[in-house]
Amino acid sequence: MSALALRMSAADLLKLRKKRWLIWLSLFLTAGVLAIVYLVAVIQHASSPASHGPAGGAQNFRDGMRVLALFFGPLVAILIGVEAGTGDAAAGVFKDLVVTGRSRLALFASRVPAAIALCWAIVVAGYALLLACTFAFASGLPTPGASLVLNGLGFSLLASAVLCAIAVAFASLTVSRPGAIVTLIAWQVVASPLLASIGSLGSLRRALLSQAIANFSPVSVMGGHGATVTMSQATALLVLAVWLAVFLALGAWRTHTMDA
Repeated sequence: MSALALRMSAADLLKLRKKRWLIWLSLFLTAGVLAIVYLVAVIQHASSPASHGPAGGAQNFRDGMRVLALFFGPLVAILIGVEAGTGDAAAGVFKDLVVTGRSRLALFASRVPAAIALCWAIVVAGYALLLACTFAFASGLPTPGASLVLNGLGFSLLASAVLCAIAVAFASLTVSRPGAIVTLIAWQVVASPLLASIGSLGSLRRALLSQAIANFSPVSVMGGHGATVTMSQATALLVLAVWLAVFLALGAWRTHTMDA
């Protein structure tokens, strides 16, 4: 990445960091939700050890991974990506940026790494809290091994990066913050699981982004065995690459042709 591209991405990251509501909301949806979950578990264990086991340990780590990487983490990725994709247009500064002579494609491209960087910072903070609670409250229960811990971190970063990049592109395409947020959340949380559950669709379900992402999860998605739709990792990688390529191309095209 050139020095100019790095400066542009750094500027976009600074814009996102200045949006305090976005930072605090993202932290609440990751670290905040996990803190509430573990606080409730600790209180339950303290009040009734016979009925409620320790709050930490390997099994609770897996449950926390589902909360962070498969449910609330994607919401944060969507929120940050959409904000990055629509920020300049919403603030009315896109025209000013174009007038400076900067490439429209460069303006779009700089948003993606900036959004992913902020998203990763939030996710890592949540993951650090998850690990701290897992080991601090284990009380003799088996704890996750290094392989599971590293795989969990890798999956969390992969899932958030893919969704965040697509959110940036989709938001740039629609230029509508509310529309992009509602559409992406509805697709990822409601429509995709529903389509994945329709067995008559057969192998077509492998094209779903949520299923391709879940294929790399080191913990079961909903108490089953991995993703709802079985596919090879090569197929899952191909699906992710196609989704990214299509939406990034559409986002770049829209930014290139948008009226300043």
